[in-house]
Amino acid sequence: MPTTGLDDLDRRILDILQRDGALSNQDLAARVHASPPTCLRRVRRLTQAGIIQRRVAILDPALMGATLTVLIEVTLDAQAAAQADAFEAQLLTEPAIQQCYRVSSGPDFVLVALVADMAAYQALALRCLTGDPRVRNVRSFFATRRSKFDTRIPLVP
Repeated sequence: MPTTGLDDLDRRILDILQRDGALSNQDLAARVHASPPTCLRRVRRLTQAGIIQRRVAILDPALMGATLTVLIEVTLDAQAAAQADAFEAQLLTEPAIQQCYRVSSGPDFVLVALVADMAAYQALALRCLTGDPRVRNVRSFFATRRSKFDTRIPLVP
């Protein structure tokens, strides 16, 4: 389902679910001004189409003991696709890596990691980065403040 095929009701449903995915179908229907059966059908269709990938709870990292956010640039020793695929597969299994991007024009990967402290970061770096023979260079940047964090995708009609 291309996003251009979304109508106004679909967009309202998606906008509200991005703000609060825990709403009951009744509450969601009331907020988008649709009947509960219509709303349920729409949510199922949007989920089956892959537009809604999952519903999650977003936790406060500090209250969960994860107080250090690290932005990491990784450059591999060689640019072979198989090597990048294998390295990426390893990163995907690491719980501390929250986001993993292959990028162009600079490093090969940019990662976002969330760890408890510097000791936890050092263990992560040794486990996944500096101890890996495929890795040529690692640059890490430690967040001193998070000014904005949002998971919502802007829905433009």
